[in-house]
Amino acid sequence: MNPVTSLVNLSTSALELVLQHDAQHLSLNRYGGAGQSWLNDGAEGELFAATIDGQRYTNRTLAFDGIETDYSTAGVQHVIARFSEARFVVEHHLKVYQDTALTECWQVIRCTGDSAIEVTRLDSFTLDIPAGTYSLFHYTTDWGSEFEPVHRRLAGDMTLETRYGRSSKGQHPWFALTEQGGAVLSGSVAWSGNWVFRFEPLENGAYRLSGGLHDWEFSKSLAPNDAIETPIVVLVLGQDLNAVSRQYARVGRQYWYPRTTLSATAPVEWNHWWSYEDDHISEAVFRENVTVAQSMGVEICMLDAGWFGPSDAGSFWYDYRGDWDQINTERFPRGLRPLSDYTHAHGMKFGLWCEIEALGVKARLAETHPELVAQRDGERLGYICFGNPETQEFAYQTLARLIRETNLDWIKLDFNLDPGAGCNRSDHGHGVGDGLYAHYMGYYQTLNRIRQDFPEVTLESCSSGGLRIDLGLLRYTDMTFLSDPDYPVHDLQLFWGASTMLAPDSILHWSFSDWINKNPPPQQNFNPRDPNLRPHQFDYYTRISMLNVFGFSQKLPELPAWVESRLSHHTRIYKQYVRRFVREADVYRLTEQPRRDGSGDRWSAFQYRLPDQSENLLFVFRLPGGEASRLIRLDDLQPDRLYRLVGFEGEDMGARYGKDLMQNGVLFDTLPEEGSALLRVL
Repeated sequence: MNPVTSLVNLSTSALELVLQHDAQHLSLNRYGGAGQSWLNDGAEGELFAATIDGQRYTNRTLAFDGIETDYSTAGVQHVIARFSEARFVVEHHLKVYQDTALTECWQVIRCTGDSAIEVTRLDSFTLDIPAGTYSLFHYTTDWGSEFEPVHRRLAGDMTLETRYGRSSKGQHPWFALTEQGGAVLSGSVAWSGNWVFRFEPLENGAYRLSGGLHDWEFSKSLAPNDAIETPIVVLVLGQDLNAVSRQYARVGRQYWYPRTTLSATAPVEWNHWWSYEDDHISEAVFRENVTVAQSMGVEICMLDAGWFGPSDAGSFWYDYRGDWDQINTERFPRGLRPLSDYTHAHGMKFGLWCEIEALGVKARLAETHPELVAQRDGERLGYICFGNPETQEFAYQTLARLIRETNLDWIKLDFNLDPGAGCNRSDHGHGVGDGLYAHYMGYYQTLNRIRQDFPEVTLESCSSGGLRIDLGLLRYTDMTFLSDPDYPVHDLQLFWGASTMLAPDSILHWSFSDWINKNPPPQQNFNPRDPNLRPHQFDYYTRISMLNVFGFSQKLPELPAWVESRLSHHTRIYKQYVRRFVREADVYRLTEQPRRDGSGDRWSAFQYRLPDQSENLLFVFRLPGGEASRLIRLDDLQPDRLYRLVGFEGEDMGARYGKDLMQNGVLFDTLPEEGSALLRVL
């Protein structure tokens, strides 16, 4: 007699997703969207895999114990399927979001036997896709070269990974797989440490996709009743890359990204760093900038590194990270609270940089609290291990004290090192093989505690610029910083790449900064006092930063009058018109990705469409080397609606029907190189 089979239909208007089970087993029955099936015919329907005590287990090999669906969050189906073996149980979690083809999956594994089990590999998802011709798109990343595109044909065994201990060092935790007809399957690991995606060929041209937490140097011993939760993997289907990106952004805004009253506005930020760094900042300098910032419409002033450590005007910030109880009174003789009060008195918010995880080579913290120090094989790793509950408490108390004493509205959380495989001390509460996992779980818990106790303090994530950008950390921080350099073509390459996974209001980056750094990238050469600087160039530099949360790092009191006036003008436009789109709109990339080496597209255009379709915003940039004219075709307009195209500098390009704008486009043939246009389409 055949066992009775039941179907669990989790499909949405954009997704076909069906599970099937009998009394003993559960498997994936159908998975697809946009007219494309992404499940190989004849596949066993694996959903996840775990290697425990040297043996591989999946939903197909474990006993199926039952399934339930939680509808407590509006618009979300949260399915929990339970499996068991004699020594452990597995909860498989699957979330499906209404009107999208976006899903999340992860597992919780608990030891139920009388002795410990050893977990050495955890694949949060596995999926067998049909035979076909596929193009794999992903990004490599490093300092100053984030979101470098890689396109290659899927062939043989392929692996995307990082082993640096930071999610977007080496490679970005995201991929997009495009089949011959154009449909896209994208995946992202919501995890800040080491991760992996594997693409393994099967018989007859099919492929097995799997991934999640990296198994390199990983092991976790689970004592009886202990459990481990795997990182979430997000999967998205769409008819093209823009469709996939919009789903990431919509779900992120509605369900993932935390918000304060301040961050929800997408505020205008001034940060002192690149124009002063640590050795040129002081209370007097900061106050002078605050005064000018107020007149320019800035909303948050950020004191970056340089405020802590010994009272020595020449002390180097990097060496003393960890000594957050010390204020450099040579630079800030009255401490930090007077600066905060001065900024607040001028009607703006005050923020502070703090690399709470880090441990500088000269920091006293290593001697006063040796129990916090992360080590591997007895060698210091340059950070404090959040796998140790004492570290979590130290970090929480430090941040809470800074918030209270300084009346902070914003904390910029940096992380300027590679933990590698992480801490393997045996006295932190974690094992020798799960120190990095425990660190990030502890870090997330600490940030969550800060958010609960200080719900109106905005948290910004940064890591040597953009080397820890992931959908895990962005569930605890309001936004992420994209990169240290901010020269124009770099900015455009970054935003194009970041927008494939992130909403604009989760991204912060500055306009072309005036660096005093002695070793800047060659293209990082902006000088606002350059007599050859032209208004159209400055507009181009500034509008690029308005694609996301807008900010700048300049010596404000030293700006030429016309530059200050023009920057104030753009700030007003951003606040009055643009930031509503940054906060709410769907983004359409209308051109291909430009590249910082001079290759790629030499025009860049982005369309922002409000959810109610009442208005669109069009950004157009002609890069150096761009052809003299470009036809830009808009997307997803109402074909029979008459749209007006008007700019903020008096431009009026007339009225045209949506069908015409989508089919025939808008010709831009008057922009110079480093020229730009910002148009309302309404």
